[in-house]
Amino acid sequence: MLCRAPGDAVLACLRDLDVLDKPLDACVGIAPDVALLVQHGTVVGWSLTECPGLVTPPLVDDVVDGEPVALARLRAADEALRAQHEDRHRADTLLDLIATYVEDYGT
Repeated sequence: MLCRAPGDAVLACLRDLDVLDKPLDACVGIAPDVALLVQHGTVVGWSLTECPGLVTPPLVDDVVDGEPVALARLRAADEALRAQHEDRHRADTLLDLIATYVEDYGT
């Protein structure tokens, strides 16, 4: 299992698929929602958590379909990102994308 909390979506980039054969030794957080994956003392990849879940199915499909829960999740993410002081470049990029989704599909 990669570094993640239950229910989080995870996007991972691995050195190679052999990494999946053995457990990771550590996940080292280097920025909000970003971790380096360590196995046998070597960095073997990285992972992102909540961010991919905001811009991929099924959430995006639910937003397009006008599902109130999906729109509420985007609005909650918008509030959290506005309050975040670290990594403003990535936060602002996500805010722009969320604003587009809400503008296009929110009612």
